[in-house]
Amino acid sequence: HRSEHWVVVGGEAQITLDDDEFILKENMSTYISPQQKHRLANDTEYGLTVIEVQTGSYLGEDDIERFQDDYNRSLSTMESNNS
Repeated sequence: HRSEHWVVVGGEAQITLDDDEFILKENMSTYISPQQKHRLANDTEYGLTVIEVQTGSYLGEDDIERFQDDYNRSLSTMESNNS
């Protein structure tokens, strides 16, 4: 239900949008359409600072579908979706 706009204000971000991967450096940005599969990573030894702006008709966290979660934030949600 939302679109996102990511702006890198410090560091270097590894971005995945659907099947495309690219790097965003400081002062660069990208737009994520609603329902577009996306991922943000920091593959450097330096800090990464990103501003995320969300717009849309609904901004609740419960509309997020996680396909992979290296931090186990949504394990219970993923298990309930697979039942």
